[in-house]
Amino acid sequence: MAPPLSRRSLLRAAALTATAPAVSYAASGRAAAADTGAASGPTAATAPGTPSAWTVRPFDLEDVSLGRGVFADKRQLMLDHARGYDVNRLLQVFRANAGLATGGAVAPGGWEGLDGEANGNLRGHYTGHFLTMLAQAYRGTKERVFADRIGTMVGALTEVRAALRRDPAVLSVAGRFGTAADQVRGSYQYVDLPAAVLGEASAITLSVWVRPTHDASWTRVFDFGNDTTRYLYLAARNQAGVPRFAITTSGPGGEQALDGTAALPLNQWSHLAVTIAGGTGTLHVNGTAVARNTSMSLTPAALGTLKNNWLGRSNFSADPVFAGAFEEFNVFSRALTAAEITDLQSRRAAEASTGRGDLASYAFDETAGGTFADASGRGLTATLRRTWGGPSHPGFLAAYPETQFIELESRTTPDYTKVWAPYYTAHKILRGLLDAYTATDDDRALDLASGMCDWMYARLSKLPESTLQRMWGIFSSGEFGGIVEAICDLHTITGKTEHLALAKLFDLDRLIDACAANTDVLDGLHANQHIPIFTGYVRLYDETGEERYLTSAKNFWDMVVPHRMYGIGGTSTQEFWKARDVIAGTIGATTAETCCAYNMLKLSRTLFFHDQDPKYMDYYERALYNQVLGSKQDKPDAEKPLVTYFIGLTPGHVRDYTPKQGTTCCEGTGMESATKYQDSVYFAKSDGSALYVNLYSPSTLTWAEKGVTVTQTTRYPQEQGSTLAFGGRRAAFTLRMRVPSWATAGFRVTVNGRAVSGTPKPGSYFDVSRTWRAGDTVRIAMPFRTRVEKALDDPSLQTLFHGPVNLVARDAATEYLKVGLYGRAGLSGDLSHSLTSVPGKPLHFTLDGREWAPFAEGTEDPTHAYFRRSEPKVFFGGRDSGVANPAKPDGTTLLDELWAGAPFRNKGALVARVRSTVDAWVTAGLLSRADGDKVVSTAGAASYRP
Repeated sequence: MAPPLSRRSLLRAAALTATAPAVSYAASGRAAAADTGAASGPTAATAPGTPSAWTVRPFDLEDVSLGRGVFADKRQLMLDHARGYDVNRLLQVFRANAGLATGGAVAPGGWEGLDGEANGNLRGHYTGHFLTMLAQAYRGTKERVFADRIGTMVGALTEVRAALRRDPAVLSVAGRFGTAADQVRGSYQYVDLPAAVLGEASAITLSVWVRPTHDASWTRVFDFGNDTTRYLYLAARNQAGVPRFAITTSGPGGEQALDGTAALPLNQWSHLAVTIAGGTGTLHVNGTAVARNTSMSLTPAALGTLKNNWLGRSNFSADPVFAGAFEEFNVFSRALTAAEITDLQSRRAAEASTGRGDLASYAFDETAGGTFADASGRGLTATLRRTWGGPSHPGFLAAYPETQFIELESRTTPDYTKVWAPYYTAHKILRGLLDAYTATDDDRALDLASGMCDWMYARLSKLPESTLQRMWGIFSSGEFGGIVEAICDLHTITGKTEHLALAKLFDLDRLIDACAANTDVLDGLHANQHIPIFTGYVRLYDETGEERYLTSAKNFWDMVVPHRMYGIGGTSTQEFWKARDVIAGTIGATTAETCCAYNMLKLSRTLFFHDQDPKYMDYYERALYNQVLGSKQDKPDAEKPLVTYFIGLTPGHVRDYTPKQGTTCCEGTGMESATKYQDSVYFAKSDGSALYVNLYSPSTLTWAEKGVTVTQTTRYPQEQGSTLAFGGRRAAFTLRMRVPSWATAGFRVTVNGRAVSGTPKPGSYFDVSRTWRAGDTVRIAMPFRTRVEKALDDPSLQTLFHGPVNLVARDAATEYLKVGLYGRAGLSGDLSHSLTSVPGKPLHFTLDGREWAPFAEGTEDPTHAYFRRSEPKVFFGGRDSGVANPAKPDGTTLLDELWAGAPFRNKGALVARVRSTVDAWVTAGLLSRADGDKVVSTAGAASYRP
């Protein structure tokens, strides 16, 4: 039997999962748990931590360093954000939910705050993304600042989980006179008073000092009632923004009320007092009577003993909980005089002429615990509680209560204002914790991650299968992101049977079965809800061997690429998929959600570990070098990641790098993308017999198992090739270099200056097998050609490529530009002769006086990614035949059909093609013989570039 894995082997195995699927093995050491059938250790055929199903494996981020170039430049911008952003802002929503002090930190806002979209129901997700970014940044740079920030966050989250398991405890803050009890917004905490607090008095004064911190309407300073029919309350703000007192025995329609005249200032102490006696009610604010009602016939005596007696909570469940501090709450069985109320402005009740409230008196002097003493002499101890009950169940960790998870179990329709993808958010937190553990070996992070999955298993394993299938099928509310992948990755570390069982509880059978049968059911589905599911299912295949997982994922990928893919590699319109092969018909301002590209890259590389079909890495290059690079603005900002949400492909679209309200899913994945650019440059054959060079990017690989370094030097894609220099020990293996599918102008390889024989085929890998020595140099040359790609449903709508680079026209016009390219096409079919290079600006061209630039440049210029192809006349080599370019009913023009035969080995071959095509069109009645002869004559007289 192979020896057990060492602690370092465990960490290396986990490290593979931060940017790739995780690994299968039995855990050892401190993470040991029951064996679940995973491999007991490395075998001769695979490196430590590599699943037996993988035929290639990735390198750790630590093993590949980025050289100077566009990737390093973009990453540096994101690293500056990772260093500069205050992580306490991210932790604020977690600490608030747990009732912990937030240190004055301001929540990030947007999706990561209570005032964001859907009431902030997704908060917590961004913190997970940020943890992953920090982990990747640390692994890629080894800068201590990133590890320190991880430690701060993991430590805080550990405290949060512990606090959620306890009853709430008072947050003591400086008060108006002494100390006060603070209710942090988002804590859902309130003070529960005994039922006898009002004493069924026929006259009463309620006096309190408050310091509100938020301006939400209808938050209650106090509310005493049985339900929404019989109650009395004091709201800090009504719908008009001013304080309101009301008492009723017949619901809102019967309220006898007192309304203030001005809003209470935020973050300042205000004194509120309500008196009722002899049919008159008066509201005092800071010692001044601001409202009087002489027809207030109701008193606490009319209400009787009430069930709910609360400070900070409303009997109307939709009303928000009060956010702010309380001090000196006193209840008197008489109406205080104006002079007495004035006296309370400058001193505590105990020191004033009033004395303490005789019905109840809470000074809120407590600095610990969860109860508040009553100084009235009646012994009415008050208790701090949470609206959602609690404590939470073991292992639970989130920035909101368990309520969203609970409600999802009975939900049948989507409503993200009620339930917004709680398991999606759990995935982001779980993934971030796993990545933190991988990067820093912080046991607390692993414990938090394992606890989360224990909690999920305890909850989900009790649900009927039908309930789970219904939940996972609900749009948005049931979205669970890449949680299956993360759980499988955790399982490889803990070995806990429950964790693997939990991963299988997320099977969405109707989707798996349809895709396994190669039945395209994507029309109408939310794209990003479903892409990461399949990466998880591939990992479940690794863990279980069930073929349907892998088969469904492969077929799913083929349903997206190319059938729902834009030229830049993106997919989705308004976040959804439409019918297969509809591209032009889906282009709009909200196409290509950035998260979709991120997740398609993850799925592509995961599938490549099982099947080295070059199409996966061809797609990887397309999406990475175009959409992903172009989604990051080329601008520094410590406060924002500056990443797109949608990338509109409409004419004249200007990218929005501060989308929606901020802290969106795409900004989260954008932070991750920009700190792992190197994750797929190189892969190794699982048995160590080959090294795959998938991407041409300046970088250095340290292949520890071989004792070899490979330094790739290139300015690609500005440079049309790359150089690989070998260092370290001698080692025998096959170097497998990807030949891009677009490399139709040749792919030439030399080793130490000597040409390597063979015929590289576009869309394949080219092999060189030898014993490599320090000093060996491999030079790769791959000339770029300029070409178009046509929308599948409208061939006249096209996008322009120069090698791997998508070129966009910079123009503010909002109609599709009409572009002609055949006029100076070369014998190879290369359209670059129609473009003019811009001096000093690599990969910038002009055409008809208009600038074309790489999509990857993160500017705010209006761009045209698609254009309308317009070739009104037949030109060859710049010569005008004088003949209009005819078209078939499907839009295919004569020139389209002529040039479809490219490349041509010489001019004669081109002219022969022209002649045969013209004859066919004349025979079909699409072209007159006279015009056909002019076309052939012009083709023969023209001169052509290669």
